[in-house]
Amino acid sequence: MAFVQKTEFELIVSGLGYPEGPVYEPDGSILLVEIKDENLTRVKPDGTVQKIAKVKGGPNGAAFGPDGQVYIANSGGFDWLPIPLDPDGKKIMYLGTTEPKTYEGGRIERVDISSAAPHVEDLYRTCYKGFDNMGFGKRKPKEVKDFEPVGLRGPDDLVFDKAGGFWISDFGKQRPRNADVTGIYYATADGQNITEMIYPLAAPNGIALSPKEDRLYATLTYARQVVYWELDKEHPGTIIPNPNTMDGSWLLTAKLPGQAILDSMAVDEDGNVYVAIMLPKGNTPFSNGGIAVISPDGESIDFMEINIEGEFAPLPSNLCFGGPDRKTLYVTCGASGLLVKAEVLIPGLALNFNPYS
Repeated sequence: MAFVQKTEFELIVSGLGYPEGPVYEPDGSILLVEIKDENLTRVKPDGTVQKIAKVKGGPNGAAFGPDGQVYIANSGGFDWLPIPLDPDGKKIMYLGTTEPKTYEGGRIERVDISSAAPHVEDLYRTCYKGFDNMGFGKRKPKEVKDFEPVGLRGPDDLVFDKAGGFWISDFGKQRPRNADVTGIYYATADGQNITEMIYPLAAPNGIALSPKEDRLYATLTYARQVVYWELDKEHPGTIIPNPNTMDGSWLLTAKLPGQAILDSMAVDEDGNVYVAIMLPKGNTPFSNGGIAVISPDGESIDFMEINIEGEFAPLPSNLCFGGPDRKTLYVTCGASGLLVKAEVLIPGLALNFNPYS
């Protein structure tokens, strides 16, 4: 096995309200969302925390768009389950569970952070269905006009391509006795068009593009799989489906550490895929998660455990690259409210429209 980790993880800040969607900024700050506390937040290099904007519902993923504004995948929020991590109950881990009574639908939002008083603007709450059926041989989308729009359920993460469009994973919402069947969408940044491109999927979570933008990656949380779709580079937002699978996907890997379930992802310059690994020892909060690194050929390259003295990190939620050479890996640990970092050997992939990249 090859290795990419250079240093152990170190703590930047704790006490965040289920952090997700980290984005590196030019001054070394990390812009992120807090799902539980419903904030767009900036963490300065010294650990100072600034609340940038209140984002009601469940801000779940974030990315800079071609207009310099921040685009947010809003899941609509969760009911939260507190789990004590010590006998005194001083350390509490919060798990997002079912659809809350306050749920008003999922959405894509846009925030102009250059404003003194950033305004959260709805961009999309519905999308056009791309398919009229499930299953093998039914993958050709009809004309958009043939379908009624459907509501976004639980947008989780998003990634922009070079053309300025963006891909969105919709994790869906769970209820005590049932859950949504969702998919992946492609949208334009002007708020004029969003279309379902992949359906059906069970709990798609992280989403990322390969360096050449010829692959779209996604994690399937409970299936414990990293999958991808081939893309037509000449026609942004167009998938070349695998004819041998019902959703057009290819399997990158299902060989992941322990019994882990998966959250979000990032990609480095060499095309390796970094996946947030939750609960690798099964359904116990008293074990640390980490980052699995997988080659474009599906080979396991490294597993970076998040092991910080005095803290639990069972549920890393998302990650990004930063630093002068993009060799610093920043990880949000959602349930335990941490932001941590470690040095790696391979630079992260420069993200489209990120002012730092």
